[in-house]
Amino acid sequence: MKINYSRIKESHANRGLGLESDINLANEYYRINDIAYVYKKPTPIKLVNVDYKLGKIKEAYFETPSTTDYNGIYKGKYIDFEAKETSSKTSFSLSNIHKHQIEHLINVKSHGAISFLIVRFVHLNETYFLSTKHLEQFIKNYERKSIPLSFFKEYGKIIKIKYSPRIDYLEVINNLYFGGNYHDEEKD
Repeated sequence: MKINYSRIKESHANRGLGLESDINLANEYYRINDIAYVYKKPTPIKLVNVDYKLGKIKEAYFETPSTTDYNGIYKGKYIDFEAKETSSKTSFSLSNIHKHQIEHLINVKSHGAISFLIVRFVHLNETYFLSTKHLEQFIKNYERKSIPLSFFKEYGKIIKIKYSPRIDYLEVINNLYFGGNYHDEEKD
């Protein structure tokens, strides 16, 4: 029986979980192999009503806007990034990333961090690494509400899908910032 997937509506609650899951698995691979230590940041919430006997949160609110999804350390450098998915085949809407998140990426970059976006174009099955430098360049030079795919193709780097880790974003970082492949290095 053939399923018509175009009729299945994707819940907003699960948007980005494919990419997020791939990144979480990559981060686990990096930690297990002592390559890097990168973690997903929990969203800060304020608990209002908790039933401790049942171990159940009955009411909670987002306390403050979170900064970005992930941060950690690789080769002595702090890395910080946001991961997003888009169902568009032609562009990534800037409304998918909050202003305070962009400001955070720019601020940590100005203090020496490697900061970036990872954007997956779901229907194209393409995932891009876009440095904060290029994100900032786009925002300053273009009066558009979305970043066209052509900008990602020109200024971003495609992250190849592999077996393990599935989404090896550190390979892109290593090539852009450290000039090589981390798999070939000897440990001290």
